[in-house]
Amino acid sequence: MNSNVESSERIDRKFGREAFGDDPKNYHTVRPAYPEDVWEVLRARANLRSGIDILEIGAGTGLATVVLAAHQPKRFVAIEPDSRLASFLRSEIPDPRLEILVEPFESADLKAESFELIVCATAFHWLDEASALRRFQHLLRPGGAVAIWWNVFGDTGRPDPFHDATTHLFPRGQESPSSGDPGRPPFALDFERRLKELSDAGFQTDPVRTWHWPLILDPTGVWNLYNTFSNVTVLPSNDRATLLDALAEVAKAEFGGIVERNMTTALYVGFKNAAI
Repeated sequence: MNSNVESSERIDRKFGREAFGDDPKNYHTVRPAYPEDVWEVLRARANLRSGIDILEIGAGTGLATVVLAAHQPKRFVAIEPDSRLASFLRSEIPDPRLEILVEPFESADLKAESFELIVCATAFHWLDEASALRRFQHLLRPGGAVAIWWNVFGDTGRPDPFHDATTHLFPRGQESPSSGDPGRPPFALDFERRLKELSDAGFQTDPVRTWHWPLILDPTGVWNLYNTFSNVTVLPSNDRATLLDALAEVAKAEFGGIVERNMTTALYVGFKNAAI
């Protein structure tokens, strides 16, 4: 969502590992693809090429996985703890090189220095940042890279009329860790903290790259997209349906059936020092 809510409590990170599996096809259909610029940077700066070993964390329905697989890695391990999402992922990408581990990243049995590239797309906020980054260091080969990125729904620096018109519809309750800490930018856009975490874990970092672009939705698109947000999926089913219907009605009645949401894609790249 657009910004943090000071009085809300955070959704437990464990919930985030099973928050999106009720309707994998809808999630896969309505969640927007990552800009092509992301892939260009990964090819230029993060070792993304054919013949490498890749680890993806929080693969979900495969929005990033399918593009990574198309680069023909030698070995490709995708971690997806939700069995429903993992089943969908297998059906979407029947690539024999793709090994799907249906378990949390923290407990996955992975050997040290096994990968040239570790990626995490719109999922890192569900991990404990410091311990996850330390493990990334452990799993990367010298000279390897980690790439972490998000599609963020909103941008605190630009007007967001639909967000402003619908904030009051959401019950005061739990917010995703993606909202960020009180008084701070959204998690993915808190550049200072995210870069410091990478640096503290021993990574050399590139400057953060961001891209701003519009997402156009009709009322049905609003209903389906918001039904994939964790602060919506956490609601009881009746409350969820009431909220989604109200959002779609605002899109129809107040926005003429055309909603434009500001999107921000933020990409962080870090490098493990090569062995001397």
